[in-house]
Amino acid sequence: MQQPIIESMSEPVYIDLVSDYAFKRIFGSEPNKDLLISLLNGLFRGRKSIVDLLYEKNEHVGDSEEIGTVIFDLICTADNGEKFVIEVQRTAQINLKKRMLYYSSKLIADQAPKGKRRAWNYAITEVYIVVLMDGFTFSQAEESSAVIHDICLCNRETGRVFYEELGFIYVQLRNFTKVEAELENDLDRWLYVLRNMSKLNKIPVYLKKTIFEKLFKIAEYAKLNKEERAMYDVSLKRKWDAEAVRQYQEQQLSEAIQKGLETGIEQGIEQGIEQGLKKGIKEGIERGAEAKSYEVVENLINELKLTDDIIVRVAEVSLDFVQKVRADLARDKK
Repeated sequence: MQQPIIESMSEPVYIDLVSDYAFKRIFGSEPNKDLLISLLNGLFRGRKSIVDLLYEKNEHVGDSEEIGTVIFDLICTADNGEKFVIEVQRTAQINLKKRMLYYSSKLIADQAPKGKRRAWNYAITEVYIVVLMDGFTFSQAEESSAVIHDICLCNRETGRVFYEELGFIYVQLRNFTKVEAELENDLDRWLYVLRNMSKLNKIPVYLKKTIFEKLFKIAEYAKLNKEERAMYDVSLKRKWDAEAVRQYQEQQLSEAIQKGLETGIEQGIEQGIEQGLKKGIKEGIERGAEAKSYEVVENLINELKLTDDIIVRVAEVSLDFVQKVRADLARDKK
């Protein structure tokens, strides 16, 4: 199978599309809205056909407390004239599902008029949240293997759709592994360039379409001026730092679970009964995880010099826990 055309020089030919700056530059402006329309139509896979979109309030890195977040609020027009709201996110993984529920609820609540609720009669526009998950997947085994999760409200007993007009599309880019010769449609092509653009040195033959030719021209690193390159480099470093933290957490959690299991099994064998084994495993996992959490927080303080509020979100621990570790470190230095 044909492999990507990889650039060997240190300076890239194309920018990384899923860095915050590049994502905002490529997909967040009126002249380039045809690129975002093409991507969204691919993700809807025939259920919607968007012909136009209007950018509402755009929130990007620096506007909020989130780490590594780009948000586009869009009013979309379909080919049948219907209008609906989409929020597109290039986002971090912390409390992902809950945050998407919050954002979708806000998009719905913001539609309510100040008065005349009875006349409005809850005429809610369709709302969709599209999330590009870069470098991570859902934690549950049954969720983590797919490339796309297309979520809607359904009846738990029958599986039938209960409400069609609120949806979540999660794209786990990490799971998209097709090479150029395996690309079958525009969705495949978009997922391929989102994963591989910064590694390429020219547009592949499988992407010789007008929309992708425009994308490759806009995404040329050489076309960035000095200020734009600086902004892009900072954004790329943020992405790399976040990925390094994520990988470190993943490694530490795996080691903690393994250590906890070993401790629990040993205790269970010593007690010699099934109940003792279960209790020992649980306690061992908890002790191992707590020890590793302490080590993770210690490294985030010493190595990355992160603030307490960022450590709380990255390590998923309480503020009290972070402050305890920081106090211990300060005491040890005396």
